Amino acid sequence: MDKPKRLYETTFIVNASLDDTQIDGVVTRVQDFITRNGGTVTAVNKWGRKRLAYSINKKTNGFYVNLEMEAPGTLLAALDRAYQLDEMILRYLTIILDRKAIASRKATAEAAAAAAAAQALVAEPAPVQAREPEPAPSEAKKA
Repeated sequence: MDKPKRLYETTFIVNASLDDTQIDGVVTRVQDFITRNGGTVTAVNKWGRKRLAYSINKKTNGFYVNLEMEAPGTLLAALDRAYQLDEMILRYLTIILDRKAIASRKATAEAAAAAAAAQALVAEPAPVQAREPEPAPSEAKKA
């Protein structure tokens, strides 16, 4: 019997003193863990290096990563444990996205797509219609 999947959002802070390739390795490790345990990653948002509001383990900067995923509820305990065991992850938070948040994101995405389509129509120049040349004034009218 398949376990029902829900939409979750997880955000974690990676040690910013790592190289970009090492940070990508940590993100890839988390994504692989989610897929191996029955989830699917729908979006990856790398927010980048930011200054922390307070120091964590004597670190003042962190690399923020946000993942959206569909997963069974049993995955969350295992994911929390994986975060705790990974020394490169400073903090993490996983939440369930409720129906209102999902509807709001969908409405925002549709509005952005409609605005982009309208902008494309405005930016596209109107086709120029060829005009017939006007007849030259006749000599008889001059006299």
